[in-house]
Amino acid sequence: MARQKKSRKVGKIGVAKTPSNVRKPTEKRVKKHLGKPAGSRNNEALTDNQGPKKVNKDPRHGSKKPVSLIVETKEQKSASKKIKYFSPTQELAAIEQDPRLATLLDKIGLGKKITREDQQYVDQTLARHKVLCDMLGLTDEAEKPKESSEQQSDLYSQFEAIDINDFKD
Repeated sequence: MARQKKSRKVGKIGVAKTPSNVRKPTEKRVKKHLGKPAGSRNNEALTDNQGPKKVNKDPRHGSKKPVSLIVETKEQKSASKKIKYFSPTQELAAIEQDPRLATLLDKIGLGKKITREDQQYVDQTLARHKVLCDMLGLTDEAEKPKESSEQQSDLYSQFEAIDINDFKD
């Protein structure tokens, strides 16, 4: 038999006891990043993003606004010009031959919507047309046949209302 050295450690006697409070393994948590990253290149990047730098620009450099290469002529609206007429008949003829008014009246007749400015233009010109017609004593031809048809219907109703017995004496 081999000889054993004496030791001061007590060996296990029996079965080892399991502890009652066993720690459950926890998930690794994400640590907060404290401090700043190392290196000078990181510091430069942060200073650039802090605010816009005011750079002395040469005033001779042009703007970045795009310039159109095609010359465009600006159309002046006919409403901005006020034409003076010598007589109401000339003004009435000009209103009746106005192409803008004609196109707008066609759109209204077709039931299309027009802008407020166009509607205002139509209202003003039609009101002026009515005033000029009244000044010149012109009336619509559509009104005259209505009056004559009303008179004819009145005459016909009077004729039917006559009692023949009144005339027999």
